[in-house]
Amino acid sequence: MTPVHFSFTSAFMLGLMGLAFHRTHLLSALLWLEGMMQSLFIALALWAMQFESTMFSAAPMLLLAFSACEASAGLALLVATARTHGTDRLQNLNLLQC
Repeated sequence: MTPVHFSFTSAFMLGLMGLAFHRTHLLSALLWLEGMMQSLFIALALWAMQFESTMFSAAPMLLLAFSACEASAGLALLVATARTHGTDRLQNLNLLQC
């Protein structure tokens, strides 16, 4: 495994572990997800550049567009949660209660 592959793999795994173990606030969970998406974008962009094929050149931009949509939906949920519950702590949210 090259150092470049190791760095992107470790960045993704760090984001995954942060998402799994540090879920106190909704904002921190969204930041961990965004970090994971950024590491996937950079890895996919370098993979497309390595193969020098035009077929894979649109894939990183498509992933970046979906990442932006995911971030905007997450921020909208964060604002809605903060307005209704007064906090973004995940322990205070009960999904079974309206």
